[in-house]
Amino acid sequence: MSEESRSQIKEIDIGHEMRTSFMDYAMSIIVSRALPDVRDGLKPVHRRILFAMSELGMAPDKPHKKSARIVGEVIGKYHPHGDSAVYETMVRMAQDFSLRYMLVDGHGNFGSIDGDMAAAMRYTESRLSKIAMELLRDLNKETVDFIPNYDGEENEPAVLPARFPNLLVNGSSGIAVGMATNIPPHNLSEVIDGIQQMIDNPEVTSLELMKSIKGPDFPTGGYILGREGIKQAYSTGRGSVTMRAKASIEDHNGKARIIVDELPYQVNKARLIEKIAELVREKKIDGITDLRDESDRNGMRIVIELRRDVNPNVVLNNLYKHTAMQSNFGIIMLALVKGEPKVLGLRDMLFHYLEHQKEVIRRRTEFELKKAEARAHILEGLRIALDHLDEVIALIRASRTTEEARDGLINRFTLSYDQAQAILDMRLQRLTGLERDKIEEEYAELLKKIAEYKEILANEHLVLNIISEELREIKEKFGDERRSEITIGEESIEDEDLIPQDDVVITISHTGYIKRLPVSTYRSQKRGGKGVIGMDTKDNDFVEHLFVTNTHHFLMFFTNKGKVYRLKAYEIPDLSRTARGTPIINLIQIEQGETVNAVIPVESFDSDKFLFFATKNGLVKKTPLDDYGNIRKGGLIAVNLREDDDLIGVRLTDGNQSIIMGTKLGMSIHFPEQDVRAMGRSATGVKGIHLDEDDAVIDMDVVQENNSVLIVTSKGYGKRTPVEDYRLQSRGGKGIKTLNVTSKNGPVVGLKVVREDEDLMIITALGTVIRTSMSGISMMGRNTQGVRLIHIRDEDEVSTVARVDKSDEPAEGGEEGELAAGEAPEASEGPGEE
Repeated sequence: MSEESRSQIKEIDIGHEMRTSFMDYAMSIIVSRALPDVRDGLKPVHRRILFAMSELGMAPDKPHKKSARIVGEVIGKYHPHGDSAVYETMVRMAQDFSLRYMLVDGHGNFGSIDGDMAAAMRYTESRLSKIAMELLRDLNKETVDFIPNYDGEENEPAVLPARFPNLLVNGSSGIAVGMATNIPPHNLSEVIDGIQQMIDNPEVTSLELMKSIKGPDFPTGGYILGREGIKQAYSTGRGSVTMRAKASIEDHNGKARIIVDELPYQVNKARLIEKIAELVREKKIDGITDLRDESDRNGMRIVIELRRDVNPNVVLNNLYKHTAMQSNFGIIMLALVKGEPKVLGLRDMLFHYLEHQKEVIRRRTEFELKKAEARAHILEGLRIALDHLDEVIALIRASRTTEEARDGLINRFTLSYDQAQAILDMRLQRLTGLERDKIEEEYAELLKKIAEYKEILANEHLVLNIISEELREIKEKFGDERRSEITIGEESIEDEDLIPQDDVVITISHTGYIKRLPVSTYRSQKRGGKGVIGMDTKDNDFVEHLFVTNTHHFLMFFTNKGKVYRLKAYEIPDLSRTARGTPIINLIQIEQGETVNAVIPVESFDSDKFLFFATKNGLVKKTPLDDYGNIRKGGLIAVNLREDDDLIGVRLTDGNQSIIMGTKLGMSIHFPEQDVRAMGRSATGVKGIHLDEDDAVIDMDVVQENNSVLIVTSKGYGKRTPVEDYRLQSRGGKGIKTLNVTSKNGPVVGLKVVREDEDLMIITALGTVIRTSMSGISMMGRNTQGVRLIHIRDEDEVSTVARVDKSDEPAEGGEEGELAAGEAPEASEGPGEE
């Protein structure tokens, strides 16, 4: 080795070199590859793809272009990495199951939720989506810094203006060296509401922001169980939420089947179906007879057929337990803040985004101000020229060259170079009177704008107003309904302080679908209006219970087996006006063979209120409401039923009302509630009516003044009778005849105390549904057969009757839900009346 070569060798500590090199590599990965910027929510590769598409003119109103062309542009100018990495990133931005709001509008095969790969880039075409343009808006107005690309020949933005909070809205995930980020997507409208909340109150906390931003909103929908994990993530930047597939249980040809129509985020549908099939083969899940994927372009639909003898709720719970139908999303809200990775809470994320927007608005205003001042400067020169027109023309005519003319103008009228050049460039048509007026108008308008721009730059409050207004416009243009429903957690204890005390409307359909709506959904309507449509019910279904309560009040669900379950009103999913609702069986743990037959809302469990029960075998019981103040998650025995007995009705009373009961053979009894002493929760009850052999109680109700008693029979006959015709008797007797039962009209199936302003719903065993006005049903004496209410075929019979408010009548064309002015919807057939 020569002396020259030996002199170029440096001795270094290999440990120090490894540490230094690895740190350089790690920081390069962290800053330039894996983590998003807190301001625009984008990693460099996403930012470069969007910028390259913008530079290529791929706007939403332009034709799609080959994806390969975009990938080539990105690699060649901005991102010196593999083409597959760039294309895969672009593909994900075009998938409606990956991004909550897609940034790329793809044309062709961009993959599927089954894990299918996208077609090669030479086959697919792309362009920017409409919402992506909001990330790039004002980029050409010096709103952000530009930096040299990797070879110094091009410039690229260091960050995008991002006119909406993309980091929270679309989320992000990435693994760097020694750290990872996993930010879930959110609903655009909610996040914008959160920013408005922060603008109004800069000291707002992360937990207070949860009043606007309820939680993650995944593109694939599904349920989020509980708010505890969300609360923790928003407070500390780290947490975990449990996601669950949206499944319902349907009856089909006498057998139950589970329909799955929404999956947790990032769950592969094809692999999920394979996993379920594997569990069935290995006998880990019993009762599944068939498994089909009926998904199509209209949406997802996985059908799981079950045996007749299995409890569908048990099978569904096993699917949640053993498959990805229930999975966790570990939230790590890590992002780059001024080039450094930081774990951020919800408030911190919105704060940094808002600071970025202030900077964008300031820089945009400075750009507009410079532009306006430059134009005003030119117009000032033109005004001087027009004021001395003859002298200007003479000076120009006398000049031998353009330079001589320009210098002459500058020296004679004390003009700038630009002003003099503008005068020389002025066309002769600008010398007309009309054109001179236009110059004056433009100059006056510019002076006004310059004053506005200077005021904005001097007043941060005006900057915040501009941000607020522009965000509101984006919300109106792109905002949509939440897809992921937040429901009660398995074992979570809800922090009620996070739930505002609002009046809400609870609706329950005949087939057991329940949902919650704000009272404002039912706007005031004058009497005689079209009415409401409050739920998108399927054929032969209708809203059977509709009542107003408070989010912090309780709902008690009573089943035919004598059990009671309890939920807070806020635990009922808050859905859109037209949504069908959530099956009640998904919210409470009812057992096989149990059906909910009464729902009672209560504010508190007071000792001066009572629950009055009636059973099929004629027993009645009255128990103080406060005995039911502590109901376990798995339910509580509300009344001890004897063998072969069922609970047929429950009413909330004040202890001083009168009760009427009816039997299938046409008998009834009307007795004061005081005849039944208050007894404990575990009691069976006392005899309410003495039944003949083969007779059974079919209904019970609380008698109200000026109302009538409605009777409906299995063959479609019915009548109304004044309550005065039912004299008070002592409980336990045979009662009196309420209807003459014959082979023509059939046994009684319904007895209701009704008002003139209600409607009657009649449902037959074969699914026919008829709705008729109560006032149109004949008023007749007790010992009569009634009149025909519905024509019944020989093989059919009436199975259920229900009273419904006229305010629940569907409107033509799907009008918004409304209540008559000054009215609140009342509990119907279950909640009872006091």
